Amino acid sequence: MSISVGQKAPNFNLPDTDKNMVSLEGLKGKNVVLLFFPAAFTGVCTKEMCQTRDELATFNGMNAQVYGISVDMIFSQGEFKKANAINFPLLSDFNKDAIKAYDVVNDSFSVGFKGVAKRASFVINKEGNVVFAEVLPNPGDYPNFDGIKKALESVK
Repeated sequence: MSISVGQKAPNFNLPDTDKNMVSLEGLKGKNVVLLFFPAAFTGVCTKEMCQTRDELATFNGMNAQVYGISVDMIFSQGEFKKANAINFPLLSDFNKDAIKAYDVVNDSFSVGFKGVAKRASFVINKEGNVVFAEVLPNPGDYPNFDGIKKALESVK
């Protein structure tokens, strides 16, 4: 079932690249941006994470904590983060629990790969409710950063 605006965001408990566990419940009281992406080191994913890196001050100024989430292992995410000077946490959903909870499982990725994240973005307010949701059907599509910022502005 798709996650929609107004819905309580599903909790998750995922490791970051430093092996720290991050849960949505632990982020109550903060606005959160979740950027699900298919795979580290791929073209559009790199562009998306680098744009987020470059605009992080804007997101911080809107009182938002940003997380990138993919099914990559923390080790490859760590290398991806280092190679691209990513300045926000990347979370590993290697067991695919979060992509299932958020209904963003891509069953038809490049060269027949299945079970990676669809490109999707969610803005979750301080109370844990979804205020922006975008799930893109094509992994080559690009997130609506203006929509994300507009949603953050409304809950700032």
